[in-house]
Amino acid sequence: MINKKSLWFLTLFSLILVLSVYYITMPSELLLTTNNSEITPKAETVATEENESAELVALRVEAEEEMLLEVNNLKKVLNNKEATTDEKNTAFDKMQKLNENRGKEENLEELISTEFNLKAFVKIADRDITVVVDSKKHDKQTANKIMRKIQENFDTKVNISVKFQK
Repeated sequence: MINKKSLWFLTLFSLILVLSVYYITMPSELLLTTNNSEITPKAETVATEENESAELVALRVEAEEEMLLEVNNLKKVLNNKEATTDEKNTAFDKMQKLNENRGKEENLEELISTEFNLKAFVKIADRDITVVVDSKKHDKQTANKIMRKIQENFDTKVNISVKFQK
């Protein structure tokens, strides 16, 4: 005889099984349309601290738009049925590299903020790193220290340029 707990377990298990089979057998066109609707950029609000300059905010917004455009292009390649496996693998690797670089950029900005008490924007492009520091004081020693601190975070030599802006 089946008790209530067993009956509930079987009911929920069968529901989960039916939903998972439905999701797996769902046509890929439906998945593409739902994914594309989530990709479209919505009106974004930029939360900034009162000390951050308009130039840094503009650089951040521009970099974010470039990254979103690149990610959307890579997702199109990944979702393209005619794309070869090599093209899809290359697109996936580029997407991972973009995400990795974005994480490094945020970490370096936080590092500069904590170590030097300066607001900064960091952009990584291949082996080139551009740092824009929001400071009235254009100090070569501070720029040198920032470059050394950033280089400590990389195993190989990278080209680092520091620009002061206010």
